[in-house]
Amino acid sequence: MQFPPELDPDKIPVHVAIIMDGNGRWAQQRSMPRPLGHKVGVESVQAVVRAADDLNIKVLTLYAFSTENWKRPPFEVNALMGLLKSFLLRELETMLENNVSLRCLGQKDRLPKAVRETLDKVIAETADNDGLIFNLALNYGSRVEIIDAVQAVAHKCEVGELAVDGIDEELFAAHLYTGGLPDPDLLIRTGGEARLSNFLLWQASYAEIYFVDTLWPDFREDDLVDAIRVYQGRQRRFGKTGDQVQQS
Repeated sequence: MQFPPELDPDKIPVHVAIIMDGNGRWAQQRSMPRPLGHKVGVESVQAVVRAADDLNIKVLTLYAFSTENWKRPPFEVNALMGLLKSFLLRELETMLENNVSLRCLGQKDRLPKAVRETLDKVIAETADNDGLIFNLALNYGSRVEIIDAVQAVAHKCEVGELAVDGIDEELFAAHLYTGGLPDPDLLIRTGGEARLSNFLLWQASYAEIYFVDTLWPDFREDDLVDAIRVYQGRQRRFGKTGDQVQQS
């Protein structure tokens, strides 16, 4: 896609995170099985990854499967896992051609073996790419992530690698699944719901949040551009007053 004239290229968010919501409702509105909504939603993933690359976004994080999603009907979970595997296999060549690096956020050990092996293969083969960093949050929950980080830090204190007074925000953040990556500047949730659903609770502390009614299977490049346009119209204060930001 060509760079949209309505956007300021100097104010593109570095890291965009998206809660992809509405696949099931999209299918139900059309009297289709819920898995068909997820299948069409894959097309939105493809479109948004391409658009993020074209817009010079550096990091894109998509909330693909939460730790709570295992509670869904088995046929839907199995369909999601199958779609994930086929997506990874199909998109590997595209990622390589476009210099995209795939990463996984979450506890992937619970994923089916075939999915996990495919995921590991794509991550390994794209590891040297230095373009867009594409994070898939799989079997991800922010509370679990924070507990994992606490346990890792506590273990280092226990074995004498780290002093308690050496723990600060920077050190703790380095032990999260997103360690080494910038926090999201813009967090988008599709589907009309207005909640974070246990997603990037630490990292999104100062993210601009954009809720949109569009269901995920209908979300495309123009919708991402609209979200960024709204983002660029906001004043990010990080605890300061508006006057302080203008003077800095």
